[in-house]
Amino acid sequence: MTYDFRITAADPATMYRDLASALEGLVSGETDAVANMANAAALIWETLPELNWVGFYRNVEGELVLGPFQGRPACIRIKFGEGVCGVAAQTRQVQRVEDVNAFPGHIACDSASNSEIVVPLVRDGQLIGVLDIDSPRTGRFTEGDEAGCARLGEILSRVL
Repeated sequence: MTYDFRITAADPATMYRDLASALEGLVSGETDAVANMANAAALIWETLPELNWVGFYRNVEGELVLGPFQGRPACIRIKFGEGVCGVAAQTRQVQRVEDVNAFPGHIACDSASNSEIVVPLVRDGQLIGVLDIDSPRTGRFTEGDEAGCARLGEILSRVL
């Protein structure tokens, strides 16, 4: 089986619609969470411009533990409430940070990261983990990105 997802669009809304559709197709029928996280990270990495890290942190006994990702090696464990990922896990709210260097308690796993968006993944009231996306460009993520990434999170929450 060949997977060739080349998503390009003139506007972000169309790109995220196409990305969500591709993600739905990619994870459809697959029950292995690691496989779905790995393919999702690769798909997002290949689709969204200006990224330096895309990946997952899984909720393992109340602590975020590194899962599949694309990019440089990353922090392995993050406590709830610490850094952007930990705040997203604790609050269960999307965190869209224009300048991570101004975020209180930011954890600099990759010094090249300047902006970040983290989407909590929740199913049946339980936190599964978070989707973490970093960019080297300050202010990279917009409200449109937040809406698009939240949609990806909804899809992923069903299959992880």
